[in-house]
Amino acid sequence: MSIVTIEAHSTEPPFEQVRRQIAGQASEGILQAGHQLPTVRALAVELNLATNTVAKAYRALEADGVTESRGRAGTFIASRRMDDTEAAAAAAQFVAVARRQGLSLAEAHRLVERDWA
Repeated sequence: MSIVTIEAHSTEPPFEQVRRQIAGQASEGILQAGHQLPTVRALAVELNLATNTVAKAYRALEADGVTESRGRAGTFIASRRMDDTEAAAAAAQFVAVARRQGLSLAEAHRLVERDWA
């Protein structure tokens, strides 16, 4: 089963359909950080698209920070934006509160895990 489906009669260009669907699945957690995407050539064959079409989508995904290329190793879903300033500020605030309350790192982790679900 493909990670992407192309709607042949859509007004949305095929490269954008590929880009949008992979970005959406990464954002929803369907494609987890570290998940290896098919090669450009393999996905192009699977979707019956030109390799340049899939390559264009992969370049856009990398430019958006959704994927990362690891050279010959392939293209992978990037880890969630560790450089996100809003999330970093919230994490720093949580750590400060947890320390003031005397929580251990393990206790702080359990609080995050409890609320993550």
